[in-house]
Amino acid sequence: MSHRRIALVLGPSTGGIGTHVASVAQGFVERGDAVLVVGPPETEERFGFRARGARFAPAPITAKPSPELPLAWWAARNALRGITARGVDVVHAHGLTAGITALAARPAGAALVTTWHNQLITSGVKRRVSDAIEQRLARGVDVALAASSDLHEHLVSLGAKDARLAPVAAPPKTAHGAPGTVRAELGIGDRPLLLSVGRLHPQKDYDTLIAAATRWKDLDPAPVVAIAGDGPERDRLQALIDASGADVRLLGHRTDVGDLLTDADLSLVTSQWEARQLFAQETLQAGVPLVTTRTGGIPELVGDAGLYFEVGDVDALDRTVRSLLADAEKLDRYRAASLARAATWPDETQMLDALDALYLELTGR
Repeated sequence: MSHRRIALVLGPSTGGIGTHVASVAQGFVERGDAVLVVGPPETEERFGFRARGARFAPAPITAKPSPELPLAWWAARNALRGITARGVDVVHAHGLTAGITALAARPAGAALVTTWHNQLITSGVKRRVSDAIEQRLARGVDVALAASSDLHEHLVSLGAKDARLAPVAAPPKTAHGAPGTVRAELGIGDRPLLLSVGRLHPQKDYDTLIAAATRWKDLDPAPVVAIAGDGPERDRLQALIDASGADVRLLGHRTDVGDLLTDADLSLVTSQWEARQLFAQETLQAGVPLVTTRTGGIPELVGDAGLYFEVGDVDALDRTVRSLLADAEKLDRYRAASLARAATWPDETQMLDALDALYLELTGR
């Protein structure tokens, strides 16, 4: 056992990043390391880092650079210098604001790693400011990790002194209820259930999904679209659903994604951009056919095990879903292809082994 002192830093998360950090925290605790997680208080409430054996220190890290950044830096600085009263050996931040907070707060002598999980979708002045912040971070960390190949290319373009590809593995979702539990809850009987999971945020482009669902009202039986997740777009999306008359259900935050996938006929990803999306991984691991946008790191993740449409193309999404729902044999082929593709990915143990080797490289331990 290495008995390293590892600090993991993250900003607000309701899904992928928090799930990943929780997995990493638990994995290194089990390997004998002392792990501290630094992040907003609500991340501890949602992901339970303490219950996984890690320490947790609250810090008001925001999703984007904000006037609260000095407070986040101060809280992170105090936390990073206090673990086991000896500071830390390595700080691993996840996301841009967590990264710049860690860059300013890391103790002398501690190695610093930051993982880029997302692409910033901005333009104009905001784009230039974001590029400047990203460039400073990419050039200031010891190692910059990218969750997908396009993010790796981005880090190289920013001038990162050491940029590496580091795929994020999704823990497979386990179903706890009997098959049909979710269908009974939703009262949908044998109607097709189309599932999407993600934060209610413009990046997910649920407008395109709702527009397509409006057209599916003429199918017999008409499918039900269920979206699991919370976020700032909830009220606007609900108003859009109400105006469209589409049978789209906003389920809010769910802890039973395994049960949702058990009862789902299809999974849908309509995002403007994704890296190595955890929901896409969970979908294929569960053997559920996936219809997704051709964007970011999804094609290299999914390969030919999914069906693609271009970002924002309602007509293509409509046609693809109709063709699948009308062809049971095609659905079965994609179920088998999903499981076969998922079997080729690195699992959590392999992901932890790669991080373990990186931390050893940086710390000598």
